[in-house]
Amino acid sequence: MIQAIVFLPLVGALIAGLLGRTIGHRPSEFITTGLLIISAVLSWVVFLPVAFGGGLMGGAVDGETAVLKIEIMRWIQVGDMDLRWVLRVDTLTAIMLVVVNTVSSLVHVYSIGYMADDPHRSRFFAYLSLFTFAMLMLITADNFLQMFFGWEGVGLASYLLIGFWYTKPSATAAAMKAFIVNRVGDFGFALGIFGAFMVLGHIDFDGAFEAASQFSTTGLPVMQFLGWRLDAMTVICMLLFMGAMGKSAQFLLHTWLPDAMEGPTPVSALIHAATMVTAGVFMVARLSPLFETSPFTLTFVMIIGAITAFFAATVGLVQNDIKRVIAYSTCSQLGYMFVALGAGAYSAGVFHLFTHAFFKALLFLGAGAVIHAMHHEQDMRNMGGLRKKIPITYAMMLIGTLALTGVGIPGSEFLGFAGFFSKDSIIEAAYAFGGNTGMFAFWLLVIAALFTSFYSWRLIHLTFHGSPRDAKQDHGHQVDAHDGDSHDEPLADDHAAHAHDDHAHDDHHAHGSAYDHAHEAPKVMQIPLYVLAVGAVLAGAVFYGMFFHDVEHIEHFFAGAIVVDHEIIEAAHHVPLWVKWSATIAMLIGAGTAYIMYIRRPEMPGRLAATNPGLYQFLLNKWYFDELYDRIFVRPALWVGRALWKGFDDWLIDETLSEGLGRRVQNVTSWVVKLQSGYLYHYAFAMLIGIAALLTWAIAAGGLI
Repeated sequence: MIQAIVFLPLVGALIAGLLGRTIGHRPSEFITTGLLIISAVLSWVVFLPVAFGGGLMGGAVDGETAVLKIEIMRWIQVGDMDLRWVLRVDTLTAIMLVVVNTVSSLVHVYSIGYMADDPHRSRFFAYLSLFTFAMLMLITADNFLQMFFGWEGVGLASYLLIGFWYTKPSATAAAMKAFIVNRVGDFGFALGIFGAFMVLGHIDFDGAFEAASQFSTTGLPVMQFLGWRLDAMTVICMLLFMGAMGKSAQFLLHTWLPDAMEGPTPVSALIHAATMVTAGVFMVARLSPLFETSPFTLTFVMIIGAITAFFAATVGLVQNDIKRVIAYSTCSQLGYMFVALGAGAYSAGVFHLFTHAFFKALLFLGAGAVIHAMHHEQDMRNMGGLRKKIPITYAMMLIGTLALTGVGIPGSEFLGFAGFFSKDSIIEAAYAFGGNTGMFAFWLLVIAALFTSFYSWRLIHLTFHGSPRDAKQDHGHQVDAHDGDSHDEPLADDHAAHAHDDHAHDDHHAHGSAYDHAHEAPKVMQIPLYVLAVGAVLAGAVFYGMFFHDVEHIEHFFAGAIVVDHEIIEAAHHVPLWVKWSATIAMLIGAGTAYIMYIRRPEMPGRLAATNPGLYQFLLNKWYFDELYDRIFVRPALWVGRALWKGFDDWLIDETLSEGLGRRVQNVTSWVVKLQSGYLYHYAFAMLIGIAALLTWAIAAGGLI
């Protein structure tokens, strides 16, 4: 069953990729989607006994990890290293199998309707299934090399999906950007793997964990680098986390994530909800026994996560592309997960990963339904009043927003949406961590919760409430098509302002007709929304006890798959009452502010942006990180490349060596060829001269002797 879960998506990818043109688009869609649904159902068959039964393999026995290993083949045999390809299934794997395959199967179903008009959709479904297979390889890895295989496979598949419409320059640029930025993180990840093998002496996880556990008695190893004595485990964990920063779009390596919106909307849901961006969170949780040996790295993880949560939330406040708002929300929520990991509350981080997959996929697919209804318009300033036209999509987006913003009653174990339980657990863990780092993370997360509520309800109000708006511009301000009131910030010179999916229909509608022709998505696109909505409502309340409520229950549930820190979890349950209410109060303030600014006083956002143009442009341009990286990295790299091209390649290689030597040889041969006159007496004379020279040399040599 485990092998079927992992390899059925690969079978679908090969059939659709190699035979798609032969069998046609519809069979490719049905085959890949059907195989993914089977994998998803089997994943739940594996997970439910773990969650509600006795645990995997009957739970942990005598402190040992409850893990099931299925050997596929002998992979690498070098010297004493005999490396097998083994599928590792424990509680953490079971959780990820459910997340990845459930969301991926729903995205496949959704794509049947969303990509119905695309002439290359069999290739698209092949890429989707290949992406899923790569992620399954990552989460079932039993050693570092297997994990690296899946890690790079996910990067390759994301490149193919983001750049699926390769005739669209912005899509190819976004795909290249995602690939290159991830290579930066992956370079550190690879070095971390090399370092782990060098220091720990094992490439498999169990061996590495056992070696790391011995350091508590033998002392941490030290490595020498340029005369510095460094804690080896800190260096290794920092390098491994560098890979997580790239894959999970953390601060400084986040710039690829918003541009990934150039891919089709189902790709956005798959990448940003359950698969690629959560790979870094999964990796840190999987390697938690290693990270526990380096408190410095955990503190760094916590700080980076808090900054990411705050930074992405500030940028999300002013974005106008509906998909980019949700993308920055993903970036922010990933920051929450890393704060939990850095605090040592690994189960809380995995809990938020689990709940986030449902409501974020719901929001992305709901946004796709809105874009579909609006004839592929993505600018929220050109929407409005859609709740009357697409009430089902509105209800689904409302559920996703309630889950994302964390609506619930603090102190309750049952009353709340999915995001409420997992996000509040992380905020409480950050406060319980204490110290300057804990307080820094706590306050940034609370502020991020306020901003999250504001931009989430801003999206709902601009898209579904108010009056329909057209694309008219009046002195740089968006104007309402019906009453003329300014409804949003000034139209900026932002490439995201009018981003459209490349497979948009060519039916250019008349003024205001996008709203007039708006309609609900077909049933095949609505069914995934219903399923995800159930998860967005119930996932938090149903699984809260297993992930965060009781330490003994958490230990039994995870059965050694991750480190369970009793102290931080117990402390999180005993934080002051105001801490438990802080996120809820912040959420209410954000929601109220959005209501005032976009419903009660819709002229306020434009005035506020005009009053603070510097701050508005700073946030709209994403803190100018793209421009900064362009100055620091891109332009110098282009300058060096151009210098090497002109100076080294053109002048030294082409002109001096290749062409220069060629000309010298040509000059010499032009003189030598004159000796070949064709006259016999010339040759006889040359022979006599040669004989005379040889005799002269022989006589001289004999005289010397």
